[in-house]
Amino acid sequence: MLLRSSCTIGLLLSTWAATTVAEDWPHWMGPTRDNVWHEDGLIEKFPEGGPPVVWRTEVAGGYAGPAVADGKVFITDYLTPDEVKIANFERKNSTGVERVLCLDENTGKELWRHEYPVTYTISYPAGPRCTPTVDGDKVYTLGAEGDLFCLDVNTGKVLWSKNFPKDYSAKTSLWGYSSFPLVDGEKLICVVGGEGSHAVAFNKNTGEELWRALTSTDQGYAPPVIIESAGVRQLILLCPDKVASVEPETGKEYWTAPYSATNGLISMSPVVMNDYMFLGGYDKQNLLLKLSTDKPGAEVVWGNESKKGMSPVNVQPYLDGKIMYGVAHKGSLMAVELPSGEHLWETTEPVSDRPANSGTAFIVRQGDRYWLFNDSGELIIARLTPEGYEEIDRAKIIEPTNNAFGREVVWCMPAFANHKLFVRNDDECICVDLAAK
Repeated sequence: MLLRSSCTIGLLLSTWAATTVAEDWPHWMGPTRDNVWHEDGLIEKFPEGGPPVVWRTEVAGGYAGPAVADGKVFITDYLTPDEVKIANFERKNSTGVERVLCLDENTGKELWRHEYPVTYTISYPAGPRCTPTVDGDKVYTLGAEGDLFCLDVNTGKVLWSKNFPKDYSAKTSLWGYSSFPLVDGEKLICVVGGEGSHAVAFNKNTGEELWRALTSTDQGYAPPVIIESAGVRQLILLCPDKVASVEPETGKEYWTAPYSATNGLISMSPVVMNDYMFLGGYDKQNLLLKLSTDKPGAEVVWGNESKKGMSPVNVQPYLDGKIMYGVAHKGSLMAVELPSGEHLWETTEPVSDRPANSGTAFIVRQGDRYWLFNDSGELIIARLTPEGYEEIDRAKIIEPTNNAFGREVVWCMPAFANHKLFVRNDDECICVDLAAK
């Protein structure tokens, strides 16, 4: 009897540990790069006054979200005496210093920093856009003007670096370099720009170029992503003038499909459902492709239809079964059925205090609910279903410090790690406790 009871207790403890295990957020969109938070043991609703802030650390300007790995938080920012609040579409030079900061996850104390001078030539020049990418003992950062660094995670020592405009004669896009680098085996795949080098694969340990591929009218802002289709791995590149598939090991082109992004603005990763692939950009420039099953290829099913799909700009859509949830460029959270593209519902409630144009809310799935972080600095717990939006709770956690279209905003994808949330504005990076008590 005692042995059986001990075994039962041990099994219960093992089960509890398995469902409440902590998990890092080492790069954009989390550990599996799909905006899924796998942890359990989290609050159901916010306590009175909002969730407790564990620490606050002063940082400078930027839109890049933090990465969390092995007890460290990595964040990039931009120090400049120049004005960074300028009109949309306006390029204005500013001179300053981009920094990579490594913070202690438990205290927010700075462990090391790497900094370098840079002149911005972009619109929205508050700072870097790309979340750092942590891979083992290395962290990769990409600045707004194309400065790529591989740094030692423990010391900040530069192991190798590239400057895309200098090394590849690339011109920085209007809104800066925003395509998050992708680690694939021994490769680091980046959207670079320039003639014949829209995408470049580097040896992730040495920086040696392994291959380069494609030419596009502009870099755009969409991160590279690898899918498996027709029995092979395919690297998908959403360019402002086409959708392209290349062989990840060599850069050899598999197929292309026509696409035209208004103002070069395509920023999402493709959403793949079975043999269908959806992509969309500003304004109503959406496309559904049918992927070939016998060999790499694709054909257009529908595109640029105002009553189908959506036009994401700042927020990556999330696919749950056949339903895609995302925030369109005018600020509405939408549910869209694939492959038909039918709009099931839409609401501005997650950004209800915002004007309709360009309101944003980042979306992360956790269990049977979603966490949304809107550009007012509010964290929302909600359920999203084909029937509609159900808000459970919301709390203000950080102040908006920049501006867009005449309103104050905070545009940062949070990191959800180890039962906590990490997010920044242009003044501070904070850690918020979301563990159930």
